[in-house]
Amino acid sequence: MSSTISTHPATGIPRVALVTGGSGGIGRAVVDRLARDGFAIGVHYAGNRAQAEATVAAVVAAGGRAIAAGGDVADEQTMSAVFDTVEAEFGGIDVVVNTAGIMLLSPIATLDLADLDRIYRTNVRGTFVVSQQAARRIRPGGAIINFSTSVTRAQFPGYGAYVASKAAIESITLILARELRGKDVTVNTVAPGPTATPLFLNGKDEATIATLATAVPLERLGQPDDIAETVAFLAGPARWVNGQVVFTNGGLA
Repeated sequence: MSSTISTHPATGIPRVALVTGGSGGIGRAVVDRLARDGFAIGVHYAGNRAQAEATVAAVVAAGGRAIAAGGDVADEQTMSAVFDTVEAEFGGIDVVVNTAGIMLLSPIATLDLADLDRIYRTNVRGTFVVSQQAARRIRPGGAIINFSTSVTRAQFPGYGAYVASKAAIESITLILARELRGKDVTVNTVAPGPTATPLFLNGKDEATIATLATAVPLERLGQPDDIAETVAFLAGPARWVNGQVVFTNGGLA
């Protein structure tokens, strides 16, 4: 990991990122990647405090700066406190990466509506709450990065409720980018394709995984680091990319 501290090009102030769902999967890869770029990191977790603290310890051991902060992304008071904690520790927030989300798969005809409510609470309300806090607090020159899925275009059966929640996230992102006119804050969504994370692999047999991998022209599953590279681009040099959905999927149609 680089020991160089990332600073705002105009002010020289050290840059700070808050990553929701930062203790595992894509979130953990994003934490590691931004830490290598010199960001101080707030590692948010929903339930696995030990995993979040291990993530923080790894960043600190490599010469970086990080703290853990937990809470339900859909609870506005809790997330306000998370933002407060990160700001108090590091002096402000420049980038918010909202990787927190859940995926429950079922045909629409048989979906338990309680599962629909769970998906919407975390994915839609959670993204809205985090985006709202970020819109109020991020310093000029910053970035908000939300997460969708390439299945909004691939339209796999069984993904109806999940894709509906992610399509809502895309809409929230595109509107917020325009609402923040004049604030010098970019707002984008990353839409990964099939990526080898526990969220994606859980409940799938080897044949299904192989089929999804070969559906990609590059003929492999994405890795969390592949997605983290796109996030690092949007968090850093990509100041002219705004109000976009970036499909990071190896060419999946």
